[in-house]
Amino acid sequence: MESHREPTLADVAQAAGVSLTTVSRVLNNRGYLSQETRERVAEAIAQLNYRPNQIARALHGKSTHSIGLIVPTVALPFFGELTEHVEDFLADHSYRTFVCNSMGKADREREYLDLLVSHRVDGIISSAHNDGLADYSSIHLPMVSVDRDLSPIVPNVRCDNEAGGRLAAEHLLKRGARRPALLTSRTGIHNLREKGYRQVLQQVGIEPVVLTVDFNTPNSERPGLIRERLDLVADDIDAVFATDDLAAAQVMEWAAERDLRIPDDFKVIGFDGTIAMQHALPALTTIQQPIAKLARAAVDLLLNRIASSTTASSDSKQPSELRKDPQAPSPMPVRLLPGRTA
Repeated sequence: MESHREPTLADVAQAAGVSLTTVSRVLNNRGYLSQETRERVAEAIAQLNYRPNQIARALHGKSTHSIGLIVPTVALPFFGELTEHVEDFLADHSYRTFVCNSMGKADREREYLDLLVSHRVDGIISSAHNDGLADYSSIHLPMVSVDRDLSPIVPNVRCDNEAGGRLAAEHLLKRGARRPALLTSRTGIHNLREKGYRQVLQQVGIEPVVLTVDFNTPNSERPGLIRERLDLVADDIDAVFATDDLAAAQVMEWAAERDLRIPDDFKVIGFDGTIAMQHALPALTTIQQPIAKLARAAVDLLLNRIASSTTASSDSKQPSELRKDPQAPSPMPVRLLPGRTA
C-alpha cells in the first residue's frame, strides 16, 4: 500500500546514500561537498518531492524565507497593485509571500497576525486600515507599514499625501471650481490629504466641505452612502476631490444621474492612479502614487530590518533593541495625471 506521508530528511539521506548531516549541509550550502554528492542529494530530493519543513527550520533559528503581507483587500486597485509589486520584489530575494486580506475587520486582522507569527514568518508588511489595533506592539518581528501609522517604532512608507491634497485642490481651482468638496474615508489630523486640501482652500478664503464614507464600509453600501452625502450638498458644490479613484468614479456616476456635464458643470479629481483605473477610466484626472516605488521601499526596508535583527540576535540583544534600525524614507512625490474630468 502506497504511503501518503511527507518524505523526511532521513528518506532523502537514505535515497542518496549519504548521512543526515550531509543532506543538511547541502540544503544549507555549508561546508565543502563534492559536486557528485550535491547532485545525488538533489536527485533524491527531486525523486521524493521533498519539501523542507519551514516551521522546523524556524524552531532551529533558521529563516523561513517567508513574509506576511496584510492588506484590506486585493480587490481594491491600489492594494492589488501594491500586493503584486511587493510579492514580485520579495520573490527576487527568494522570499515567499503570505497575502492576508483583512476585509476591514479588526478581528480578522488579529487572526492573521497570530497565524503569521505561528508560521514563523521572517517579517510583516501591513497596510490594513483598522486604527488603534494594539496587537502589533506585542509582536517581536521586523515590521514595516505602508501608508499606515502602526507604532512609533514601525517605519511607515508612504507617498506625500499632504502635497497630493494641495495639488488636487489647486488643480480644481485653476480649472474654475469655486466650491470644491472633499470626499474621504475619515476626517481628522491624521488625514494628510485632507490637510493639503484645507490649506489651499484657507489660502483663498473658501470654506471646506468635507464628506466622509468610512474606509471599511461594505462595497454594497458604499455607492448609496456616497450619493447620500453628495445629495446633501449638491447645491453648494461644483467639484469633488475624492481621496481614492473608486470614490471618484462613483462621484462621476452621481453627476451623470443629475445630468451634470463633466467637466463643464462639475469637476472631479481622484487619488491613486493605478494601472487598472487608468485602463477602466482613462478620462479621470487623478493624483498618481508611485506604487511600485512604495512597494520596493517597503521590501528593502523590511529586509534591512530582518538582517539587522538577525545580527542583533547573535549579539544577544533584547527584543526592543532589535527593532531600532533604519527609519522609513521621506514621503515619496506624487504627480498629477491629467484627464478630462477636471
